[in-house]
Amino acid sequence: MQYDKNHALLSSSIKGLPEPIRGKVRDVYDLGDTLLFVATDRLSAFDVIMPNGIPDKGYVLTQLSLFWFRHFSDIPNHLVTADVREYPAVLQPYAEDLKGRSMIVKKLKMIPVECIARGYLVGSGWAEYKKQGTVCSMPLRAGYKQAEKLDEPLFTPSVKAELGEHDENISIAELEKRHGKALSDALGDLTLRLYTGAETYGASKGILIADTKFEFGYDADGTIVLGDEVLTPDSSRFWPVSDYCTGANPPSLDKQFVRDWLDSIHFNHEPPAPVIPDDIVEKTRRRYLDALRILAG
Repeated sequence: MQYDKNHALLSSSIKGLPEPIRGKVRDVYDLGDTLLFVATDRLSAFDVIMPNGIPDKGYVLTQLSLFWFRHFSDIPNHLVTADVREYPAVLQPYAEDLKGRSMIVKKLKMIPVECIARGYLVGSGWAEYKKQGTVCSMPLRAGYKQAEKLDEPLFTPSVKAELGEHDENISIAELEKRHGKALSDALGDLTLRLYTGAETYGASKGILIADTKFEFGYDADGTIVLGDEVLTPDSSRFWPVSDYCTGANPPSLDKQFVRDWLDSIHFNHEPPAPVIPDDIVEKTRRRYLDALRILAG
């Protein structure tokens, strides 16, 4: 296991297993019938992986995902177990490193679409709306302010890019063209069902969920299953109700804090990324932990 000077886990390695597939955050090991997901403390912003990590970030991502899997227990998901005591023998020497930040999941045939739900007008959606009155080519009424709640949440799919590349927004028509209307409708329904349920729950805890993304795949029976991470600070914008306002980006409990810092130093959104200063690391860590504490207790 490789940790940085702040004891953030940057990468994992498990003797007796092939090297994992390394994503932006997760190291994924093939266990035969299942996969081991290890959530490292790596952080990506603007699709660029930072050279240092955020301590405890992988723990927060895993624990929040587990919370939401339980919360939405009526929707099939890929979780097998997150109890390291139930892991195979080859993983037991690494139990302390894996505890709290890993899970064993079913293998899925992933649907190559990021299913984004937007409930508030912010980020790239706000930038597009200012220019042409649309979000992902969908026309909206005039008069919205930055960070204002949308009249109805939107399903805005995107195509997942290769590591280091930027994801590409696509229209519903393009999604139907690529994957058929039935799957497009199913993904849209699931995405908005999950988002509206989470947004209602979050608001009851004092957190506005501005937007988020989901990923789905087919299990061995052909059922559409919720996979990857769910409603975490990496995949969502979390705004404390107490700080919410329109006309600007509200303070958030997610990696927007790092994005804002990167923009303040005029980072060009291309590798290599700068080292995140210790004070920004610690403030980001606190935001992640606050999101877990408030939402999951």
